[in-house]
Amino acid sequence: MPQPRSIDVQDVINRHGVSRFQIRIVLLCFLVVAIDGFDTAAIGYIAPALRAQWGVSQAQLAPLFGAGLFGLMIGAFLFGPLADRVGRKAMLIVTTAFFGLASLASAWSTSIEMLTVLRFVTGLGLGGAMPNAITLTSEYCPEHRRSFLTMAMFCGFTVGSALGGFAAAHLIADYGWTSVLVLGGVLPLAAVPLLVVGLPESVRFLVLKQAPAETVARLLRRIAPAEDFSGAVFTGIAKPKGSPIGQLFQPGLVAGTLCLWLTFFMSLLIFYLLSSWLPTIISSAGLTLKEASLVTVMLATGGTVGGLVLGALMDRANPHVVLGLSYLAAAGFVALIGSSTGSVALLVIAVFGAGFCVAGSQIGINALSASYYPTANRATGVAWANAVGRVGSVVGSMVGASLIGLGLGLPATFGIVAVPALIAAASITLKGRLGTPAARLAPALQST
Repeated sequence: MPQPRSIDVQDVINRHGVSRFQIRIVLLCFLVVAIDGFDTAAIGYIAPALRAQWGVSQAQLAPLFGAGLFGLMIGAFLFGPLADRVGRKAMLIVTTAFFGLASLASAWSTSIEMLTVLRFVTGLGLGGAMPNAITLTSEYCPEHRRSFLTMAMFCGFTVGSALGGFAAAHLIADYGWTSVLVLGGVLPLAAVPLLVVGLPESVRFLVLKQAPAETVARLLRRIAPAEDFSGAVFTGIAKPKGSPIGQLFQPGLVAGTLCLWLTFFMSLLIFYLLSSWLPTIISSAGLTLKEASLVTVMLATGGTVGGLVLGALMDRANPHVVLGLSYLAAAGFVALIGSSTGSVALLVIAVFGAGFCVAGSQIGINALSASYYPTANRATGVAWANAVGRVGSVVGSMVGASLIGLGLGLPATFGIVAVPALIAAASITLKGRLGTPAARLAPALQST
């Protein structure tokens, strides 16, 4: 009796060009992340309108910013391990529907306290959706295109953030701040049917969970229609011992995990401090609310361009060197913002440059984390790195008010904000010097 053929699923993906099927996955995940970016950034764009309508102070806004980001952190901690157990597609659909409903409910808030609670609930869904979109995209990408395709997908976040700025600039003036939250609820709910019909489960996850061979073969035929998978046994995905969370701290992964966590923390601290407080800071410097929103859009616009450029570079050069240099440049652009409020043109350049380097590098470390962890705990690894980063985002959104309150002046304030970028540059460079996990992991963890 002939032995069944053994086929490594990642080898199949690597041997073929990017199919329409894979492009569809990237586009659907792009859509989810774009809506995620829109909803995450919405609170920063509506903050000046909230101050005007409800008479809230900067100190009262800080908990509002922090609540949504704290929800993002908890959601990432919770839904990442669940996705490694029940599947990426299911968790992506559930969390997208969840944050859509919560955003709609937020639009009917009658007080700053009620809105703060509902933003926390919205954040739970937002925090779970993004890591699953990253993981699902990564697991359908050929290795030589993984960084670029994953980062191109994740550019949806900065595109969504930028569209949130353009939308806020017009919607708030015509329909009030609640219209931004209504749109942020309708969009994900409308996307759910598309995800149900158009997204597959991760083929690597199916092999890990020992799904029927024909189920795996049916998906691989969408990538390689000319190959014969009849009678094949699909391999290449090792199942290590222990929980997905415990695997993060095994000897071969723990040092890189800690470096990733520090980089995520510092990167998201800067990004959310800027995205939360720039509209308020710029408007207080003499620009109109509309001008402040449009200048802040350059942060997300720069991130989109940066994500694409850095993604291409990461597939061609050492990704740790690319990201380390980008974070170094980020420190310079962030410091420049504090000296640029007297010139709109220079301010646009500084904010765009900060977005290119900070948000672009943030997209890069998401792609890097997806390639660092094995399939068995990839969703957990990506989600927990994002969750630790969300701690930084909470800190960034909360300390913004404190920094402004110190009265140091904008140049000194933004000089302080630039320091975390230097720390991020050092930590991602150190991770690069640690080498790849496959060289140090036990055999059960070597297949990624």
